[in-house]
Amino acid sequence: MHKTTFAVFKASLAAVAACAFATSATSALAQAGGAAAGYPAKPVTIIAPNPPGGGADGDGRVWAQKLTEATGKSFVLDYKPGAGGTIGANYVAKAAPDGYTLLFVTSGFAVTAVMHPSLPYDAMKDFAPVSLTLVRATLLAAHPSAPFSTFPQYVTYAQAHPGEINFATTGAGSVYHLVGAWLNSTTGTKTTFVHYKGAGPLLLDLAAGRTHVGPTSFLAGWQLVKPGKLKAIAIMSPQRSDLAPDLKTIAEQGIPDFDYSAWSGIIAPAATPAAITTKLSDQLAALAKDPATIEYFKSTGATLICNTPAQFRAYLTTLTGRWARLMKENGIQQSVDD
Repeated sequence: MHKTTFAVFKASLAAVAACAFATSATSALAQAGGAAAGYPAKPVTIIAPNPPGGGADGDGRVWAQKLTEATGKSFVLDYKPGAGGTIGANYVAKAAPDGYTLLFVTSGFAVTAVMHPSLPYDAMKDFAPVSLTLVRATLLAAHPSAPFSTFPQYVTYAQAHPGEINFATTGAGSVYHLVGAWLNSTTGTKTTFVHYKGAGPLLLDLAAGRTHVGPTSFLAGWQLVKPGKLKAIAIMSPQRSDLAPDLKTIAEQGIPDFDYSAWSGIIAPAATPAAITTKLSDQLAALAKDPATIEYFKSTGATLICNTPAQFRAYLTTLTGRWARLMKENGIQQSVDD
C-alpha cells in the first residue's frame, strides 16, 4: 500500500475508533444520567453498621426519614452490627453499585481503616463517598475531684505528674485512644490509658471517679456536667458548641490544629455512578437548608455540613492520614486479631 494511502487508512481507523469510544462514553454517561434521573425508583436501604440506640443511630433514622419525605421513596435504616462496624461495611462494599444500598458511617470508620490492616474491604477504594452530613462537638471531661478544671491547668498538672492521670478510652487503638495520644504528643505530657469496652462503661467509671479524665460525646457528657457529676475541661472540636458557648476549645488554648469532632456521613459501593452519588449529595444539601432540619440537629449539638462527594473523600483522606501518623508517632500497633 502506498505510504500516503496507508497514512490516510490509519487516520480513518483512528477516527472510527475515536468515534466509537466517544459514542460508548456518551452512551455510558447517558445510561448513568438516565439511572440518576429516575433514582430512586424503589426503596433504598441504608445500612447502619452499629447496634441501634446510640446517638449516631438517631442521626441515621432522621436522614432516612427526611430522604423518604423528600423523594417519595422509602429510605430504610437496616442494622448489620458486629466486629466494630466492619460486618455492615463489608456488606455494602460487596453490594450492587446501583445506589440502592448505602452505608451510614461515623467517626470510627476512618480509625478502623488504619487500625485493622486485614479488613475484607479497602475503606478508601471500595466505597464512593456521598456526603459528610454533619459534625458534632466532643467534650474533654474530668471527675470533679480532679486537680484541674481548665485545659491549661490539665496540661500543667499532667506535665508535672507524668503517668499519674488516668485517661479513659473506648479501647486500645480506638479513636479516643488516638485522641489521648495526640494530646500527649502535642503538650509533652504522659498519661496512663485506661481502656474500656465502649463509651457507656467509660462514662460510668469517669463519673464514679475510678478514672480522671476522658473524651465523651458532647450530649452524653453534658448531661453529667450539669448536675456536677463531671466537669467540662474543653471542647475538642475546633468550634465552640452552641449548647455551651462559654466553654473554650482546645484549639483556642494552645493547639491550633486540634480537631476531634464526631461526624457522620453516607457512602455507597465504589462503582456507584457519580450521577447517583451527586444526586443524593444534592438532595442532602437541600435538606440541610430546611429550618426544621437545622433546628433539630442544632438541638443535638450538631452542625450540618452535607458537602459534595469530592469534599467528603478529601475529608476521609485527611482523617485516615492523620490517624495513621498518630499511630506511628505514638507506637500504637495495628490490630493483629483480624
